[in-house]
Amino acid sequence: MEPETRTGSTLEKYRVPGLPNSFFYISDFLSDEESTALLAKIPPNRWTHLSHRRLQAHPSTLTTNNTLIAAPLPPWLTTLPVRIKTRFKEYSIFAETKHQEPNHVLVNEYQPGQGIMPHEDGNAYSPVVATISLGGSVILELFEKDTQDNSSRTPIHRILQEPGSLLVTTGEAYASLLHGIAPIEMDEDLGQDTVSNWTLLGNKAVFEGGSCRRVTRVSLTYRDVLKVSKIGAEILGLRR
Repeated sequence: MEPETRTGSTLEKYRVPGLPNSFFYISDFLSDEESTALLAKIPPNRWTHLSHRRLQAHPSTLTTNNTLIAAPLPPWLTTLPVRIKTRFKEYSIFAETKHQEPNHVLVNEYQPGQGIMPHEDGNAYSPVVATISLGGSVILELFEKDTQDNSSRTPIHRILQEPGSLLVTTGEAYASLLHGIAPIEMDEDLGQDTVSNWTLLGNKAVFEGGSCRRVTRVSLTYRDVLKVSKIGAEILGLRR
């Protein structure tokens, strides 16, 4: 699925140059005050601890067969899809997904030195992802899908995600590339020739020294899960 944007449209001007046509980066999606307020709303008792980071799934994790138990997103996560619709009136990001809106959000926390191996989101979701970054900046690395050894991959593109930014991935970008975050404490070699969305950054001056020390970053990743079941929602207490 490719977005039917037009030259000069509100979404077209955020297209990341030099990448597959379905990457869009919006640096100023949230203000500093809005980002801080949103971080404060993350429930402290919902974290799942993995070996190298922690995450939350809202309204719940998927079942073993990649099915979402039907339930609404919590109110603190619903204002952002509304803002997406308001800002991009000429193209609704989730307009062509199965449910025409996101129904699942992963909240991932990355402390300095933490990352995630190159991976793909898979076929449990419609091929649209909207990721909001909070707290700190990070380099997202993109990889080709031509080898089985993820640890030896070399990124072919790099996207710098700033606090308060929105990264939209659709269509070809979703299906043809892997993405990951290196487990390092400082992102280096930052510049116009090495960062694909350099011209779209909101504050290049922060990175003009060529490096950025990481601080704790939280990402909110919105998706539309394809398979949704109402069975079991009452038992799990997810229906409102």
